[in-house]
Amino acid sequence: MHTQSSPQSWSSADGVWHHLQLAEQALGPDAPAMADAAIVVEQASVSWVGARTDIPEAYKRLPQHDGHGALVTPGLVDCHTHLVYAGQRANEFAMRLAGASYEEVARSGGGIVSSVRATRQASEDELFESAAHRLQDLLAEGVCAIEIKSGYGLSLEHERKQLRVARRLEQAFGVTVRTTFLGAHALPPEYAGRSDDYIERVCQEMMPALAQERLVDAVDVFCETIGFTLAQTERVFQAAQSLGLPVKLHAEQLSDMGGSALAARYGALSCDHIEHLSDPGIAAMHRAGTVAVLLPGAYYTLRETQLPPIAALRRAGVPMAVSTDHNPGTSPILSLLLMINMACTLFRLTVPEALAGVTRNAAQALGLSASHGQIGIGRPANFVLWPLSDVAQLAYWVGQRPACSVVRQGRLAVDGMALRGSAV
Repeated sequence: MHTQSSPQSWSSADGVWHHLQLAEQALGPDAPAMADAAIVVEQASVSWVGARTDIPEAYKRLPQHDGHGALVTPGLVDCHTHLVYAGQRANEFAMRLAGASYEEVARSGGGIVSSVRATRQASEDELFESAAHRLQDLLAEGVCAIEIKSGYGLSLEHERKQLRVARRLEQAFGVTVRTTFLGAHALPPEYAGRSDDYIERVCQEMMPALAQERLVDAVDVFCETIGFTLAQTERVFQAAQSLGLPVKLHAEQLSDMGGSALAARYGALSCDHIEHLSDPGIAAMHRAGTVAVLLPGAYYTLRETQLPPIAALRRAGVPMAVSTDHNPGTSPILSLLLMINMACTLFRLTVPEALAGVTRNAAQALGLSASHGQIGIGRPANFVLWPLSDVAQLAYWVGQRPACSVVRQGRLAVDGMALRGSAV
């Protein structure tokens, strides 16, 4: 586990960061790499970027931060996680190894409902402590923004508890957190056989109350044969729309139910998993500007064989994001760098596509395009310095965590390269 100090003790990143290698796409989708670059940070925002030799005279008296030739990328964005939960489900991993399918595990009382039982029993402080340990692993690898879903409470009281923990994590670690209400994740035991009644409660009681308490940034549904139907999903989307909340969808993971096309009609930020996504779904996502979120960790853990339609998404120009999908059942993974590797090796993404998948496109999937995913003048200072010579090494190494330094929200949050600013 990587321990970190509180944001209050971090040093300001204001000043001139020089002797940097800016990665390809760091300044935008078509921006070339820059071999000897500088970034000027003032009041926690980027005020200038360019060649080191072109630094304006006005900035030369600011504190200096020598990057020693480090590779610089935008801060990473983990756009699909279920980070707040109690317990673990290693027994289900063993069941699947012995031949049980995802559906068989769920129907035997395991799966999501198993995590619901543990999460309901845990206190808010217990959930915070366990989630904080997991979050620190992600932050140590350069994550500057993260989505955290609810969905392991499945009642107003316990969904609220999860979302409150997500807000506390944002404050405690100085990281941008986007919360997603996933009340329609599974059917709680007390509603067995009454899925429509539960969806009514999600729409009429839970979602309005949590939105009023400012605990919700977006709304998600698990639309699947073992989840909720298209009609039930649309009811949730309509309720979200009435509250002014954007939507996203767990779509086409185990079968093609047409959920992506439905989500696109509601202007969804993203459709996630999408192994069984059809051509009509791809076309609908393209028209709506919906991001396809690839989750290679779940694909790997479940030993799936149906690959997402990468080539078709590429041809259609649908942006592809990559995320950990960290959760206790199907993706117990706490490394976005590992997901970059898996996206390349398992899904055949190119290195530039994978980098865009954990930066610019991931930010778009969270509605954060204006503030995260690329380095630019006027944007919050979120960038990572890597002791690497090229971006391909981010995808190449497996199990090695480079000793990176992370500027997050304008402060030096992780100093793995022992960088020290010097005043002039």
